[in-house]
Amino acid sequence: MDVAVRNLRSLILAGEHYRQAVSVAIGLGTTESQALSYLAVHGESGQSVLARDLGLTSSASTALVDRLERQGVCERVRHPRDRRRLIVRLTPRGQAVVDESHHWLAATLQQIDPSELEQVSHWIAFLADDLRTRTSAREAEGWRGATHALPA
Repeated sequence: MDVAVRNLRSLILAGEHYRQAVSVAIGLGTTESQALSYLAVHGESGQSVLARDLGLTSSASTALVDRLERQGVCERVRHPRDRRRLIVRLTPRGQAVVDESHHWLAATLQQIDPSELEQVSHWIAFLADDLRTRTSAREAEGWRGATHALPA
């Protein structure tokens, strides 16, 4: 189990390094890069949903989307059924950035035997979903104060 946990930590660190490398390559901050990945995975999103899922305040998400619009990678559009709400979506430039990063990730996955790729993909999705659930605000509440008890 210890080796598996270490390997999972290594994968998470590699993902963080990937995020930093992509951010530098496309000239965006890591939060902006994270937002692009979120939109690539989930599609267009309400700004409040994007904020919640990225762990941002409403004002921080407004500033984030402002920066994404200035970079030309996202745009705000009115919700088709509720004109009071805004939807955030990728622009063609944003989609091009996502497509390029897709090639980076695909190059890594191409190293896996094609007969095993479906199983690997299943386990990646399972682990991602479980980690997302365990780190949700409700679940993470149990961690509050845990590190404060550690010596400085």
